[in-house]
Amino acid sequence: MSIGRLPENEQRILDEMERALRRDRRLARRLRTHRVSRRPDPARVLARLACYRPRVRTVLILLAVSVGLMVAGIVTSEPGVIWAFAALWPLTLFAAFRLMCRCCDG
Repeated sequence: MSIGRLPENEQRILDEMERALRRDRRLARRLRTHRVSRRPDPARVLARLACYRPRVRTVLILLAVSVGLMVAGIVTSEPGVIWAFAALWPLTLFAAFRLMCRCCDG
């Protein structure tokens, strides 16, 4: 890697690229207003959830695991198993609902 100056043709190409980027107002605005946030954007999360399109296999697996956890929770009365079922069951219902909506849309 050379430490010296760029050759004339490469410097000219680089200058042209910089000029084109400076003229791009949308890019300049995005770079000025770009903020890094640690929290997820609720609107983006909801939009991604609304676009969720589960496969039949995924819903069947979720349903099988949920029923297995429900039966294991009834038989053993272990709090961990009951909490696992309580966490997984709403996800299973949501995935099944989205699958039914997709099937009904055609």
